[in-house]
Amino acid sequence: MSNMILLGTRKGTVIFDRVDSTWRPRPIAHAGIPVCYAARDARDGTLWASLDHGHWGPKLSRSRDGGVTWQDLSSLKYPDGARHIVQMLPTPDFDPAAPTGQPAYKDAAVYKIWNLAFGSAGQPGRIYAGTIPGGLFVSDDGGDTWTLNRPLWNHASRGGDLFAGGATSENQWGGTPASIDYGVFEPGIHSIVIDPRDPLHMHIAVSSAGVLESRDGGQTWGPRNRGVTNDYLPNPEAEWGHDPHFVTACPAQPDHLWQQNHCGVFYSADGAQTWTKVSQPEAGVHFGFPIAVDARDGRTAWVVPARADMARMAIDGGLFVARTTDGGKSWQAFRAGLPQENAYDIVLRHGLDVSGDCLCFGSTTGNVYLSEDRGETWQCLGNNFPPVYSVRFG
Repeated sequence: MSNMILLGTRKGTVIFDRVDSTWRPRPIAHAGIPVCYAARDARDGTLWASLDHGHWGPKLSRSRDGGVTWQDLSSLKYPDGARHIVQMLPTPDFDPAAPTGQPAYKDAAVYKIWNLAFGSAGQPGRIYAGTIPGGLFVSDDGGDTWTLNRPLWNHASRGGDLFAGGATSENQWGGTPASIDYGVFEPGIHSIVIDPRDPLHMHIAVSSAGVLESRDGGQTWGPRNRGVTNDYLPNPEAEWGHDPHFVTACPAQPDHLWQQNHCGVFYSADGAQTWTKVSQPEAGVHFGFPIAVDARDGRTAWVVPARADMARMAIDGGLFVARTTDGGKSWQAFRAGLPQENAYDIVLRHGLDVSGDCLCFGSTTGNVYLSEDRGETWQCLGNNFPPVYSVRFG
């Protein structure tokens, strides 16, 4: 079980330390700067924060002394010539089946560094970063320099090699509402899952495209969305256009993957070759953003359900966490220690994590909750934090 929790918040990085049986927050780091993701690299203990400067743009910050001091790094940059097809924000009368004419192109720029993932012990400097507008960056020197994964950027599902000219295939990647604050409507990579058995094997999740898999270190990519349904597409079972909110895998059983999707909760026991919808709307388990999986048992997972779309808040004013231990065949709802009246919390896609029997989540209303009995009872670590974007055990 970890003795550190890192929060990425609207106004900085908050670190909790376990002192005896108490969790104590340190003074905030990166004060006043939005931190959309914060995590610890278990290989060497380096702490990372993705800063979302409103004026200066996104940057990464790292600490090699446990968070005492931080060093800001140069921002990730797309290479010259990197372009993408502009996505348009759907309007109320938008028809996804209607032709939209010739594509418009735009030079790529990093709007947001949305997620970080760390390589294996045999890749001491390998780090991945997922961005809006849908780029996967790779570093092999501990974050000092970064390279765009071109096979994914130039994938046929998003128009082909736009470095070489115009689109040679149809773009099937849609935008994510998470990009609207940047004045655009572009896709984003928010989940990067590295197979602990084989560092060349990985899955990523894109809003809004779906899940992709590579077995050769990112040289080739294929869709892994069979069984996922999208209620608002003309063809709900289309190969592309899905909106996974977060995807994760069991470390000890990495063929067991879970995703909280805009259209439900989905589970795979065959390495994402197929997915099964395991929502139970009658139990409140359907819409939400974060999902966490047990480190040893791939059938056990937790979600924090919410009301969908325009409401986006706790269901009927009460906050609860749901757990399954049988691959989504049944769910239990746990409410002890959580507010059951006048709760308007929403938990974002990186806002829930698990370490051993301990779970923690934070909400956009600045509430942070902890369970030390696998989600069955909860205690509040504080109500006055900035809106929480990410929660990760260190």
